[in-house]
Amino acid sequence: MESMLNKLKSTVTKVTADVTSAVMGNPVTREFEVGRHIASGGPGLCWRIYDGTKKSTKQEVAVFVFDKKMIDKYQKFEKDQIIDSLKRGVQQLTRLRHPRLLTVQHPLEESRDCLAFCTEPVFASLSNVLGQWDNLPSPVPTDIKEYKLFDVETKYGLLQISEGLSFLHSGVKMVHGNLCLENVILNKSGSWKIMGFDFSISAANPSDSEPKYTCKEWDPNLPPLCLPNPEYLAPEYILSVSCDSASDMYSLGVVMHAVFNEGKPVFQVNKHDIFKSFSRQLDQLSTMSSALLNKIPEEVQQHVKMLLSVTPTVRPDADQMTKIPFFDDVGAVTLQYFDSLFQRDNLQKSQFYKGLPKVLPKLPKRVVVHRILPALTSEFVNPDMVPFVLPNVLLIAEECTRDEYIRLILPDLTPVFKQQEPIQILLIFLQKMDLLLTKTPAEDIKSSVLPMVYRALEAPSVQIQELCLNIIPTFANLIDYPSMKNALIPRIKSACLQTSSLAVRVNSLVCLGKILEYLDKWFVIDEILPFLQQIPSREPAVLMGMLGIYKCTFTHKKLGIPKEHLASKSLPHLISLSIDGNLNLNQFNSFMVVIRDMLSRMEAEHKTKLEQLHVMQEQQRSINISNPGNPSEEPKSQPSTGNQVRNLQALQLSLHSGVPRFAFVALAQLLPDVPSFASPQMSLTLEEKQRLAKEQEQAAKLRNQQPLAPQAAKQSAASNAQAKDLTSSLLNNMTSLNSLSLANAPRPAPVQGSTMAAFPSPGTMMGPMGAQISNGFNTPMSFQTGGMGMGMRPPGPAHYGAGMATTTSTPNFSAFNQHQGPNKTPDMSALDSLFKPSQPKVTLNQMGPKAPPGTNNTWLQQLGGTPNAQTQMQGAPVPLGGVPGGFGMQANPFFSPQNFSQPAAAASLNQSGVKHSSSVSGDLKDLFG
Repeated sequence: MESMLNKLKSTVTKVTADVTSAVMGNPVTREFEVGRHIASGGPGLCWRIYDGTKKSTKQEVAVFVFDKKMIDKYQKFEKDQIIDSLKRGVQQLTRLRHPRLLTVQHPLEESRDCLAFCTEPVFASLSNVLGQWDNLPSPVPTDIKEYKLFDVETKYGLLQISEGLSFLHSGVKMVHGNLCLENVILNKSGSWKIMGFDFSISAANPSDSEPKYTCKEWDPNLPPLCLPNPEYLAPEYILSVSCDSASDMYSLGVVMHAVFNEGKPVFQVNKHDIFKSFSRQLDQLSTMSSALLNKIPEEVQQHVKMLLSVTPTVRPDADQMTKIPFFDDVGAVTLQYFDSLFQRDNLQKSQFYKGLPKVLPKLPKRVVVHRILPALTSEFVNPDMVPFVLPNVLLIAEECTRDEYIRLILPDLTPVFKQQEPIQILLIFLQKMDLLLTKTPAEDIKSSVLPMVYRALEAPSVQIQELCLNIIPTFANLIDYPSMKNALIPRIKSACLQTSSLAVRVNSLVCLGKILEYLDKWFVIDEILPFLQQIPSREPAVLMGMLGIYKCTFTHKKLGIPKEHLASKSLPHLISLSIDGNLNLNQFNSFMVVIRDMLSRMEAEHKTKLEQLHVMQEQQRSINISNPGNPSEEPKSQPSTGNQVRNLQALQLSLHSGVPRFAFVALAQLLPDVPSFASPQMSLTLEEKQRLAKEQEQAAKLRNQQPLAPQAAKQSAASNAQAKDLTSSLLNNMTSLNSLSLANAPRPAPVQGSTMAAFPSPGTMMGPMGAQISNGFNTPMSFQTGGMGMGMRPPGPAHYGAGMATTTSTPNFSAFNQHQGPNKTPDMSALDSLFKPSQPKVTLNQMGPKAPPGTNNTWLQQLGGTPNAQTQMQGAPVPLGGVPGGFGMQANPFFSPQNFSQPAAAASLNQSGVKHSSSVSGDLKDLFG
């Protein structure tokens, strides 16, 4: 790596040193920056060509440098001759101005070490391109080494040289005198330019119709740089010391031969014996064989043979050569027209630009990019020509790589993006939007392309708005969300509401439907769906577009409409739209399908929620029945002992008396939570006994007023009597207990669902196998006093949380006084199975009385649900917005709306004054199938 860096450093240092030594002290360096060595040209390729820029304007130029060290081997007078010859050639070129001659930007400057002048930007000389690399940098630049001339370049290049000679011969009355490959320069755009006027000869009588030229005799003793290239000279130069414009035409024939023969001239000349070589050459030209011209195209072989004729009068002149059929190639003519555009008016230019798209595919890419593109972009300064030029520029951009587009085209397009007049510019850009968004960098899209799209949505032309709405979905994925939310969507909504064109309104809805998937759920619900209710028109196409947006939002897996919005806004709006008189049967059916889907989804989701609430309430009620006490009211030291003791007491009493256990549990809740019922030795005051007697009388009245349940009517008389004895015994022993509860214990809050329906009688109860059962007076057992507010909701927080319904259930305990039958013993198997450890919790539905068969209660059915409700809800509830599968082309009704067609009968209806555009039928056909 270090060696590579050192090598690169040495190369850069060497190049810098060469440039510095070449132009050191030359006045050219005051105004121009000299860059790298790129080519060579001029007589004997003695001029080194560097790229450069003008310091003041940053204009690109080419700097020609002649290093005087190249002629150190000559004597001083020979050096002076060479310098004078080179100076003369540059000075002559500077005075001449023509598109086919190399343009001088800065005249020749001489310093002690070099000669230098500046021209238009140059690529290389024709000699370099054809393989002569003398005086080139080492290694040879890749672009020169791999350069290959295309046929159209060759044809048009030779045509340019012919036009340049025509200017010299007819306009200036001058003979070039040294036309060869070294003196033909290819500029940066690929045009062929003539230079090297070191040996040019002006006419002695320029005003005469037949000018006369005087040439110098060939002097073999002069240095080669002081003599023209003999291989391209006409024979009369050497043999008869005469020349005229026909001599340059002979040189053109040799140039044409060399171009088609890899840079090789017709004959090789022995410079040491020039006269003998030309004599031999003259004989060969007189009997020219066809093999000599076999590589030249057939359509021009005869013309080249005439140019190489020994007789000057046979040779075609320059003006005649420009008109030969060989140059009538469509590519050559196109390039020629571009070079003369400055002479054309706008009408001629517009006609030419209209036909150019047919020609561009036939031309090589390099020719198009380097020759035609600069000419096209230069027309952007003329607004009237932009609509004619822009399609061609975008056509070229399609063939360019992204880097070429950014480097060569985008800088010229950026100002055009901001032009609003003429309106066709927007239309052309919209048609090529995919190209712009694909190759334009993101920052330029945001700063230049998208603002142009926003302007198109607000354009006064309906055609522009329609086209813009149609193409927005194709690149919606490239628009960032803030821009879409704050800039694009508001303009689409505005275009839909404010337009008087039905096509624009329908296309606005279609556009919104296609870009819904790029929006946020709540933005759609808050901004898009309410916007639909603001649309005033009721044409079938508009109604179907609104239905499509509802359907897309409802079915999309990322969006979805909540059931609250469905019930309150979406369904009422859709139902009102569905009965519009303009809809046909298929369109009405489409509405009803969506409405039924929404209703089904809303029903399923809300029913699932209610069933889950019902299950939670039932579970809470079951917990309250099995453990009526409030856990918060238990003593802190023993949070669960009281419940366990009371449950054990209730179980013992129920087994002994045949009364269900929950009756004793309810009774236990009415007693104060004390360590024991009471002590038999505790004495009561007279007031306490009177108050106790009143409470007993009230309890007896309440017990006698309650109806008898069907189950209790079947109890035996013996068990009923035993239950009464137990109840009276318990009531007699409550005297001391109540005194203690009134005096010492705070009265707890009323317990929901408790009822003082029956009281067990005191006394000792015997369980199975003769074991004694506690009757409530034992020390470990304690009861909790209940309030008289039976059936009231406790003042504390509800069991089910905020927003849930709270129900109050008052069990009927009077059924315990019923008899099963006169001679039947109590059936305790139900209690045994009920209180097994593995028995699940008992719900209120299981404990309550069952309706006899055949009873049909509508209210009970509504509250309890249908028998198949649980079967229907076994599957997982479907979220409101959740639909399996993606959005895609198949699921989006805007991409496949088979039923969204507008009826022919309703097409003429226009209730809102919306104008029917001529393109509505086509748009609806594309939109709704």
